[in-house]
Order: sequence, then structure tokens, then C-alpha cells
Amino acid sequence: MISNLKTGYRSLLIIVALACLFTASLSLSLRVSAQTAAGKVPLTHETMWMMKRVGAPNPSPDGKWVVFSLVEPAYDEKDQVSDLWIVPTDASAKPRRLTFSKGGESGVAWSPDSRRLAFSAKREGDEVSQIYELDIAEGGEAVRVTSLSTGARSPQWRPDGQALLFTSTVFPGAADEDANKRIAAERKAQKYKARVYEKFPVRNWDKWVEDTQGHLFVQSLGPDAKVRDLLAGTKLISERGFAGRVQDSGEEFDAIWTPDGDSIIFVATTNRDRAAYSTTNSALFKVSFGGGEPVQLTTGADSFSRPVFRPDGRALYAVFTVEANGKVYNLDRLAKFSWPNLGQPTIITSNFDRAVSSFALTPDSKSIYLTAEEAGNEKLFTMSADGGDVTLAMDMTRGVYTGLKIPNSATSSIIIVNWESAMNPPEVFLLDLKSKTQMPLTNFNADQLGKIDWQPLRHFWFTSKAGKRIHNMIALPPNFDENKKYPLLVVMHGGPNSMWRDNWGLRWNYYMLSRPGYVVLLTNYSGSTGFGEKFAQSIQGDPFGGPGNEINEGADEAIRLYRFVDGTRQAAAGASYGGHLANWLQATTTRYKCLVSHAGLINLESQWGTSDTIYFREVTNGGPVWEQGPIWREQNPIRLAKNFRTPILLSVGENDFRVPLNQTLENWSVLQRLRIPSRLIVWPEENHWISKGEDSRYWYQELHAWLKRYLGEPANPTAD
Repeated sequence: MISNLKTGYRSLLIIVALACLFTASLSLSLRVSAQTAAGKVPLTHETMWMMKRVGAPNPSPDGKWVVFSLVEPAYDEKDQVSDLWIVPTDASAKPRRLTFSKGGESGVAWSPDSRRLAFSAKREGDEVSQIYELDIAEGGEAVRVTSLSTGARSPQWRPDGQALLFTSTVFPGAADEDANKRIAAERKAQKYKARVYEKFPVRNWDKWVEDTQGHLFVQSLGPDAKVRDLLAGTKLISERGFAGRVQDSGEEFDAIWTPDGDSIIFVATTNRDRAAYSTTNSALFKVSFGGGEPVQLTTGADSFSRPVFRPDGRALYAVFTVEANGKVYNLDRLAKFSWPNLGQPTIITSNFDRAVSSFALTPDSKSIYLTAEEAGNEKLFTMSADGGDVTLAMDMTRGVYTGLKIPNSATSSIIIVNWESAMNPPEVFLLDLKSKTQMPLTNFNADQLGKIDWQPLRHFWFTSKAGKRIHNMIALPPNFDENKKYPLLVVMHGGPNSMWRDNWGLRWNYYMLSRPGYVVLLTNYSGSTGFGEKFAQSIQGDPFGGPGNEINEGADEAIRLYRFVDGTRQAAAGASYGGHLANWLQATTTRYKCLVSHAGLINLESQWGTSDTIYFREVTNGGPVWEQGPIWREQNPIRLAKNFRTPILLSVGENDFRVPLNQTLENWSVLQRLRIPSRLIVWPEENHWISKGEDSRYWYQELHAWLKRYLGEPANPTAD
């Protein structure tokens, strides 16, 4: 009797199980069918990588046209196409291609009469990039303007349209083109190869610093016009610390013509050689069109960059940044100078607690529009050209505005921007502030975007145990079901003075990360921008401890808020400063099943000695490394290696000079010594980022495989 009951009970369980299985299969089938019917599929690497890439807008001065670059990507860089396109600002016609060449164009500038374009390009027969001129009004092929052996870039038209200003990188001491050719030939003939230095820095981002230097050149556009080096022979370029405004991509002078066309305003530094032991700054200079010694217009230790003249020519504006106040981070603010008699600048955004990203003046010279980060977005703000309150011009709940431009000779204010979101690669938009709407002028990726199964980012806030309000976003996986449980992938941004934004990305695309079936958490911890200057500065003296706590608390809050998050399966990953934080979590918690660290610091002390930037690390950590202040000892992950337990995937580019290869090798040695499960990927051709198509594809495959190994099968697995 009992045996029969057991048999019957087992049969009943089998029937129930089969019914549940049938119901689950039917539910899955219905979801898949609905998804198929809707044409929605998960984002794939190929779809992501092959999205066309729209560059920053360049509107004509009269406001009738916008020129932009368009990259049609390929996995093999030799097959990639980059050309200039043009579209009318009233959207009366579709964009059309302007150039048809293998090499891309950069530094696009319109002539004052809106009829011609100047740009830099390396075309067939060119050994280096040169300046080309293209007649938009009459049509025809682009005509090469320059023929310098050292190349030419960043053209700017004189206000009368009769001359061009541009930059070339030359050999120090070379007075003219013949001298540059002679020095180049002498160096090529040398039998030895060596780099010799007597000043810091020796490396920048992914390149060794050469002894060449940028100079400004002018060239008239008439027949038999000769090029002139405006800086050759000046005292300025003989300064030991002379350089343009230094960026990761190189040096720029931000050069512009004065309204009368008689002089040029540019940005340069004279103390770059002090970067090992103090802050450095960039100043505004003026040099005559006819040449002569440049005059320094700004003094003191603070920086000025990106100068712009007001359309009426009566004021000069520039981005202003405090440098020598003992803080690692300070807001980029907007400074106004009277013109032509400069005097002291007025900081017109001093009461605006956000950093100015881009700005533009209206044609009537009465107003300024600017973009600034704000809690995951980059929004549009406005203010009087003379200063005053900064107010929100156009709110948004999704995405970011970048590349703000306003044609300076149009009859009304025409506001052109790039807009993008986590689900939309950048496109060119026209903003209508009266109706508070945005009209796309380009829409290259619409068909592909409409096929993808994804949802907008969700935002939430919490108050940390330290009393700070912390902003977070989450990205959901494809085929998302609120009633299922998904592992949590905590992803930490770099910087540290940056922000997780609702923007499109290739290196850490939120939806590629979530694709296998993970909820991705993006926490804007202390140090993040877009939340005020003090919040961004608060990481100083607490580089890992406070942010690490906030990241863990953010994960706790996501688990509490969202029942679909499986708190028993958590992983954390990051790159650059986010990689530093992944290594800090390795030392301070075992809550994560596995970790991922790309370009991550493991040793504060050796990082200080080998990075291309060192002084700000002293400021962050409260003094030089040899003084062994508490931060060097207490917030240095390698000193806490006895606590390491968590399996970790390491990744690094060989050409990374910001967080050099030695950091990852030190980490790897520690992990192997402690016999902690770990995997190392070294990218021979990459720098701080993984930027090549096939490398990127392999990176996501490795990342997903690592997560699956330790988090198990996701709720809605998708095939890679």
C-alpha cells in the first residue's frame, strides 16, 4: 500500500514537473515568438561595432549648412572609410557625401563667407597630412594648400577669408622648411637609435615624448603665397617648458584670429617641464600676423584654454581652470575679457556648480549656451553673455548633448549639437528651444537601432552611510523578465573625475556587458563629476576607501530595490581607475564571485614612479611617496595582498603609459604567488583602451566567459 502511494506520488510529481516544463517552454516560446515578430534581437558585437560614427557638427557661419565627419567602420582598419558629409540645417534634404578618399579629414573650418571649407588630410601622394581647400559653392575637387614636410593641421580662416592659420610640428631650432628637411635627413642617417631626456615628462598616454615642438604658421591664399612660421626664432619657444595645451592625443594651440585679422590668440604653457614636482598651467598669448615676439595675455598659475571671440568682437571668452590651490580637481569655468583692452577676466560662471563642457555665443552677442554634466546626462544651459545666473535651457531625461555649435553670422540663434544615449550612437540634431524639441539632421543608424532588444537605463539614488547622496544607473539584459533573477555585474568608471553617463560607448558598452543575462550597475561614487565641485574633490585623501564603500552600498541598494537582482551572484569590473577599484575590492571584500581589472593599479608606489603623470598622485595621497603618509600605506592594494581571495581577470595594453604594464604584471605575480584563480590578457597593439575591432570582440568574449565561469548560467542566456 505504501509502495503504491509512493509510486503514485512520484507519478504525480512527474506530471506536475512536465506541466511546469511545458508551461515554461510555452512561455519562453511565446516570448521568443513575440520578440521575433517584433524583430527585436540582442545587441551583438558586430552590430555595435559597425554602427556608423557621426563626428562633431561644423555649421556654416550663415547657418544654412552643417558639415560633419562620418566613419563607416570595419574590423580591419584598412577597410574603414572616413569622409566629410553635409546636410542643410532646415532638414530640407538628406545628408550627402562631400569627400571620397581613403584617408579621413580633420580640423574642418568654414570660410567666413560660408562658401569654402579647409581641413587637414593625408591624401594620395602625401607623406604627411596637409591643409586642403574645398569650394562648397562651386563644387569640384579639394585643392591642396600646404606642402610642408612636417605636415599641417587645425586650419583657421582669417576674417577676410584671404589667409589660413594652422599648426605644424617642427624640429627645434629650425628656422624654415629647408632647415626642417635638413634635420630630418641628418636624423635618418644616424647609425644609432636612442632617446635622450633632461626633463619630465618622457612619455604621454601611448607615445614617447619627442624633442619636436608645435609651431603656428600662416599662409595667404593668393598666387605664389609663401608660408610663414610665426614662432620660429622667438624667446617663447626657447622656454624649457614650452608646449601647446597638452592632451592625451597630443598638443593643440586652440589658435583663433582676432576680429580685425591682424593677430592670433593662442594657448601655450611655459612650465610643462615642472610636471614632476608641481602643477602646470596654460596661458593665452597673442602674436602679430606679421610675426614678432608673442605677448602673454594672462598671468598667474591658473589655466586658460579654448578662446572664442564674441560675434560683435567686443569680448573674448575662454575656459578657466584653477590649478594651484592644492586640489586635484577643479571645475572648468567660463572667463570673459573685454576686447581689445583685456584687463582682468571676469569668471562669469563662478556661481554655477558644474563644469563647462562646450559653449557658444548667439549671433546677437547677448547670450551664451553651454553644456554641462548633470547626474548621468549632459544638459544644455544658458546665461547672459555678460554673466549672471545659469539656467537650464532644455531639460532631458535621456542622453547627452555634446559638440555645441551656434553659427555666428546667422539671422537667428541656430543651435546644433550631437545627441547620443546609451541606446543611440551620436547623431547631429537641431534644437528648438521654443518647443523644447530636437530634430535629427542625421539618422544613419535608425534601422539597426530599431531591431535591438533593449530598454533605457534606469536611475536611482541612495544615501551612503557617510551621508552622501549617490547616483546610480542600471542596464537590463535582452529578453528581460521582471519575475526572473539576474546576476549583478557592478561596473566602475575610470577617472576618477568622470561620470557614468547615458551615452553610447564601444569599450564598455552597457548592453554588450548585460547581453548574456546580467543586470549592470553603474554607480557614480565620490569623485564623480556632474554632482558639484566638492563631490568631485571629496576623493582627495581617500582614493579607494570611500568610493569602494559606496560601490558596495550601491550593490546592496540595487538588490534591495529590484527583486530581479540575484544578490547571491555578484561580480565587479572596471578599467583605469575602475580597475584600481577592482583591485581595491580584491583587498577588502569577498562579496563578489569574481573580478575584472583592465589597466588597473595594484601598487600606488610603483605607479607613481612609472606613469606619465605623477604629481597629482602626490596631491591625492597627501605627499610624496617617500614620506610614507597614511594613504600610501593604508590604501595601497598590494600592501593588503594577504586578503586577496577572489578570482580575477586581468587585462592590459602594452602601449599603456598612463597605467603602465608593470602594474598588471605586479598584480599577476601576486595572484600566482597566492595561487588565486586568475587569467591574464596582454594586448600588444593597444594602449590604455582596447580600440581595435577584433581585439574588442575577443575582449567581450573573454569577459563573458569569465563571468559565466563564476556566476553560472544567466537567467536568459544568449549565444555570443
